[in-house]
Amino acid sequence: MPASALARALRAYVRYSPGTLGKAQIIDRFLDEHLRTHPVHTAVRLRSGDTVPVTTSDVIQRFQYLFGEWEPNLSAFLRDRLRPGDTFIDVGAHRGVFSLLASHAVGPHGHVVAIEPHPGFHGDLVSAAAANRRTNIRTVRSAVSDSTGTLTLYVEDPSNLGHTTAVRPQHVHATVEVPTTPLANLISRADLATTRVIKIDVEGAEAAAIRGLLPALPYLRADAELVIEVTPRLLAKQGESAAAVIAALHDHGFHPYTLTNSYDPATYPRTMRRPQTPVRCATPPKAMTDLIFSRTDTDRLTLGC
Repeated sequence: MPASALARALRAYVRYSPGTLGKAQIIDRFLDEHLRTHPVHTAVRLRSGDTVPVTTSDVIQRFQYLFGEWEPNLSAFLRDRLRPGDTFIDVGAHRGVFSLLASHAVGPHGHVVAIEPHPGFHGDLVSAAAANRRTNIRTVRSAVSDSTGTLTLYVEDPSNLGHTTAVRPQHVHATVEVPTTPLANLISRADLATTRVIKIDVEGAEAAAIRGLLPALPYLRADAELVIEVTPRLLAKQGESAAAVIAALHDHGFHPYTLTNSYDPATYPRTMRRPQTPVRCATPPKAMTDLIFSRTDTDRLTLGC
């Protein structure tokens, strides 16, 4: 059997068959590397029901092709937290993977504010929202920071487009200049009043993003939670730290919780069946970590679904 036909058959087993038997081995030993080096260009249906174009040389799009989902623990958390009529703020929306998911969860009377500075990714985001008739998504093409201005975004690796960063990497594949605006200036008071979750994934720019958000925090509802990817290595290059990010939000009543996020595709079949709940973050992380910030003070945040 040709490798391409074998890959299609194994992908169908991984994606659609019940259970997890043998899936981790299939992904780890063949599928992930084959799809990276022999990219498939197609359209896939996500677990949300939306259809998006993918090229499997890129890690996010490859996982969407294999599983219909990206970051299953975070996806489960958002499905649990968001309810009809809520607002979801998606900072670093990229091509819309979480904006589309949230659009279904908040319903026609809810709102998604999808903020993405990169013109190419923003274009993909707008196209995905239009193609799937997600009329409750409002897109904003801007980077978030603590001031108004411009910055340079760097694409280091075309096989990982999600790691587009304002911190100059050692190897630069492409650059683009984008505008910056404090997050508090991009969200209306009406949206803040109904916001349930703010997700911030800005690849090293999270300290400045949080400073730009702080003036808006008093206007959030009591149960609002933040999901922030912190990247200690990139923060340190700017004289920032994960500890300072945590302290700034703790001063406003938010407690940090660690949300497990593995980029190993072999873990996806089991994680999608049994998502993990966020646990209290006792010490500032030393590696890239997803943190949930909540006004709830407990050892573990529960999921109701």
